[in-house]
Amino acid sequence: MTEQTTLPSPADAPAGPPRPWKARAARRVVGQAQTLLDDARLLTTADAGLRERVRDAYTATREVRVHADLRTVGVAALEDRRKKLRVAVLEKAGFKHVAQVLVAGTDRLVEAGIGAGTAKLATSAARELAADVDAELRFRIDVDPDDPYATVLVQSLYAFGLATDARHRHLDEARRVTAVVPGHLAPAALATSVWRRLVAPADRRVAAFAALSALADQVAAARLTDDARAVRAAVGQPPDGAEVWADFEARSAEYYGLLSQVVDLGDDHEAAEGGLPADVVRRVEAQPLDRTLLRANLRGYQQFGAKYALVQRRTILGDEMGLGKTMQSIAVAAHLVATGGTHVLVVCPASVVTNWQREVEQHSDLTAVVMHGSDREKAAAAWLDGGGVAVTTFEVLGRLDLPHDLRPALLVVDEAHYVKNPETIRGREVRRWADRADRVLFLSGTPMENKVAEFKNMVGYLQPEVAGQLDPNADLSGARAFRRIVAPAYLRRNQEDVLTELPEMVQVEEWEQFGPVDGAAYRSAVLAGNFMAMRRAAFAVSDAADSAKLVRLRELVTEAVDGGRRVIVFSYFLSVLEQVMDLLGELAVGPLTGSVPVPERQTMVDALSDPDGPSVLVSQITAGGVGLNVQAASVVIFCEPQVKPTIEAQAVARAHRMGQTRTVQVHRLLVEHSVDQRMMEILGSKSALFEEFARQSEITDAAPSAVDVAAPSETSLSRTILAEEQERLGRTP
Repeated sequence: MTEQTTLPSPADAPAGPPRPWKARAARRVVGQAQTLLDDARLLTTADAGLRERVRDAYTATREVRVHADLRTVGVAALEDRRKKLRVAVLEKAGFKHVAQVLVAGTDRLVEAGIGAGTAKLATSAARELAADVDAELRFRIDVDPDDPYATVLVQSLYAFGLATDARHRHLDEARRVTAVVPGHLAPAALATSVWRRLVAPADRRVAAFAALSALADQVAAARLTDDARAVRAAVGQPPDGAEVWADFEARSAEYYGLLSQVVDLGDDHEAAEGGLPADVVRRVEAQPLDRTLLRANLRGYQQFGAKYALVQRRTILGDEMGLGKTMQSIAVAAHLVATGGTHVLVVCPASVVTNWQREVEQHSDLTAVVMHGSDREKAAAAWLDGGGVAVTTFEVLGRLDLPHDLRPALLVVDEAHYVKNPETIRGREVRRWADRADRVLFLSGTPMENKVAEFKNMVGYLQPEVAGQLDPNADLSGARAFRRIVAPAYLRRNQEDVLTELPEMVQVEEWEQFGPVDGAAYRSAVLAGNFMAMRRAAFAVSDAADSAKLVRLRELVTEAVDGGRRVIVFSYFLSVLEQVMDLLGELAVGPLTGSVPVPERQTMVDALSDPDGPSVLVSQITAGGVGLNVQAASVVIFCEPQVKPTIEAQAVARAHRMGQTRTVQVHRLLVEHSVDQRMMEILGSKSALFEEFARQSEITDAAPSAVDVAAPSETSLSRTILAEEQERLGRTP
């Protein structure tokens, strides 16, 4: 890891007479230095103890799950394991199910009047059954604050995450402090006592003052104090259960990432490796990953993906949507900057610029610079001088005034299928930057194996020698030969293969920015005092290209459909539904509105389930959000935030319910600095909006109010937001 600060050692004492210290000041500095040493030692050791706490909590939670399953198995099942076992004896003694036998054990069975031989046979058979159930158990943390075992596990993971992050962030500093401070504490102690200073020889006083100065420098340079305080609090007192559950809902992937560091979750390691050849896997696994600047816990497959990009240098990461390609890219960037790199360049569609900026700032200590819009040249100059992660668009890339000899440590191209034609202007610009970058990472969740010609073009940007081995006319989809050829340049994993716990929902906030046309429509709605027009202004365009939300909607639908997924698009507004239908054309069925008779609504749903039918159902949220089961869809897109969180909960429950076999992805289309942002802030974060979804999908149908979270009325909400937006845009009502 890279060093963070340069701290003096005893040999580094400054020349000349040291500063004289008063006894009171000396005691204060020694006390601060001792606290700093304690903090440093805590950060280098706390994660080990918390790791054991997580393991114990996981074992207890898993055992409870196994016992719960065994309570549904009658003792008669033990006879299948031990033919000589007399089950009637157990039943007569009051043992009805296997869990009772397992908990009792041999001794308590004997105490209940069962013969020793029968007790031993029953116990051994029960243990075998328990082992079988345990082996088949797909462990998942269900959101249930009333489950004390799961709560302890989530609390333990939260504390372990704090300790792990702090250790990675401050390990170099902590090691230096623990190596240097103890050597100064002993000589400095002399200066804390007036009497000892008076009777001590002059050379010892000089040494004491020098040690105090060194300790003061250590304390002044310390950066680990706040994190150490947080870790100490988490170690000593479990964090509040409700707060931790809310955090788990917002960051469940990171919690599973932490858990996978402690226990074996049964991950398919071969799937995580994307079926790569053994020699490539060995090189990837040997690659270290510096996490000093990263503020996120990666899943095993994500660590592998980041290392793969580092080892292979010029690659395509083709993971299915929802597996965290952005996070893996940030991990690569954080490693490169931590190990000496300075400039990282991200090129992406305009619709995801804001998302990139937010993700970089949220999950790393890297600086994000947006080179887009009217200030792009100023931003480019700042990036050139200060480094960090610059985010720009395909259209702006060629217009930036940057030195021709600038060699970024990493070039990331998001939605890389945008440059599948290298002869386009954007294709030529990407190639120009790819040729000069030290490493290049293309991201695309769109499966490419069935489009060999396009895939060959993309690989050609990165590793022409690999592209030259691909026959663009061959059908190499899924073929072992194809995987072997592209292994140096292409890694793809699917959700079902690497997310063994299959989290029930992956929630994504798709933050966009207004362009000239939709922005003008929004401003007009605000100045007119029309709250409803403000909510649908992002779609008030005649050309879909002028709507940031419609552009992103098309990208999401295209990626989902190419990945074999079905989609539901929800909006409150009929005019928005018509816009979406016009955009998607034959891909979509609908719109399903309140005026559509119930039998016809089901016909639309059935059409979505037809393998040869449409891929998207477009529905008014107040109509399709209640009463229909749409298990065929696993991607849900909300065109705008809803006033009542319950409405969204009911809508998601159409796809997110019993019978759904795929992880449900929920995307919200949102615009920064607009009514969307204010609604999200007032109504709460996505974790608050969906607080009850995972455990309430069934009771939602019976009692919608049971999952309604407190929210302001539509009238008060509209009045508040309208006033604030009018003030922001320069008009006081």
